[in-house]
Amino acid sequence: MRVVVCVFGLLSLVYWGYLAWPFPFPGVLFMIGAPLFAAVVWYFFRSPRSPIETDIVGKTIVEVALVVAAGGAWLAIGHPVVGLVFVVVAALSGVVAFRRETA
Repeated sequence: MRVVVCVFGLLSLVYWGYLAWPFPFPGVLFMIGAPLFAAVVWYFFRSPRSPIETDIVGKTIVEVALVVAAGGAWLAIGHPVVGLVFVVVAALSGVVAFRRETA
């Protein structure tokens, strides 16, 4: 479930870059840059093998920021229901993952 939420979040940013910006430039830059930036931030601060040690609060802040960015992308392109459903599903998935990590 967690992998599906992360992949959908990255694809949401790709879709936002495609629809929200004029094509080809800066649309292509945002289609590649936004999800790449999100993936790099996730890798450095949230991934299980991250090179930078962060406590649970830092990991939570990074994850919330990425989820809000993907949900906000859906709001920006005019699909608030998809954004809201994504944020709720990601929050539930995050709570389950948090309970597993702290147990």
